[in-house]
Amino acid sequence: MFSIGRYDFDGKLLLAPMAGISDVVFRQICLEQGAVCAASEMISSDTTLHATEKTRNRILKTDFDGPHIVQIAGSDPDTLLAAARFNIKLGADVIDINMGCPAKKVCKKLAGSALLSDEKLVDKILATVVSGVNVPVTLKIRTGPTPEQRNGVRIAQIAERNGIQCLAVHGRTREDRFKGEAEYDTIRDIKQAVNIPVIANGDITDSTSARRVLEFTGADALMIGRAAQGDPFIFSRISAALNNGTDIDRASVQKTELQNTVVRHLKGIHSVYGEYRGVRVARKHIAWYLKNKRDAAQFRQRINQVESAVDQLQLVDAFFSS
Repeated sequence: MFSIGRYDFDGKLLLAPMAGISDVVFRQICLEQGAVCAASEMISSDTTLHATEKTRNRILKTDFDGPHIVQIAGSDPDTLLAAARFNIKLGADVIDINMGCPAKKVCKKLAGSALLSDEKLVDKILATVVSGVNVPVTLKIRTGPTPEQRNGVRIAQIAERNGIQCLAVHGRTREDRFKGEAEYDTIRDIKQAVNIPVIANGDITDSTSARRVLEFTGADALMIGRAAQGDPFIFSRISAALNNGTDIDRASVQKTELQNTVVRHLKGIHSVYGEYRGVRVARKHIAWYLKNKRDAAQFRQRINQVESAVDQLQLVDAFFSS
């Protein structure tokens, strides 16, 4: 069990916020599979974007009976505070500040993981937001700007000093992006340096890696991102391994369960985004779900040409029936 402010969680697995992926539909499925909480996709602190349909979709609540966590990104302390207050009015129970995204379009605005290079600005942002809201504030970071400048421990201490309630750390630097392997030495050092809950993130793909990271870092919980794409069942598998030592193979997911989950996911996407955009958003999820399945490559080529939600669902059903 770990806590974020006044919220207690009976489990150790969280879904990582992923732009364009962890929407309300996917979050709900992962929560039902055993993730104890799941933050929204990253929301820009730019208030001119708050009225857009894209932003509204990103902050939709799930049916999960737990705190609604909204992640915001930006570089101006006052603008971030305004974004935090805006989302709290819309129902956010926890605000998560993103200082971990390595995407160029985010970092070129000196947001995301680019902020790790400016510890004074980090300090000001956290002080401004935490003192200006009445809900728990959490922070997601990387281990530093570059492998030669891993300042994750200092950032963590700044976070704790300013009242951050929980810290998620991806075991790569901004420069690393998603290349190479995650390193956990810095996460272990951060855990030893602060008293707030620390969540380890990066390359957690199965029960073996989950156990190893927990034991090595001493982290309070684990955050899973890319490994959950097309495989929300990873949360139930790892939970079973951590809770009772039962190792379950990914291939054990029954065809009927997989088919029902895919169809439900697609219908949810069509409902949230509308048919035109929904069909296109669904394509990447279909590819992830069916990865390594027989004839999946040929099937993807065919289904990527489909323009209607009905045809997309019919083709998916036909694929499983065959």
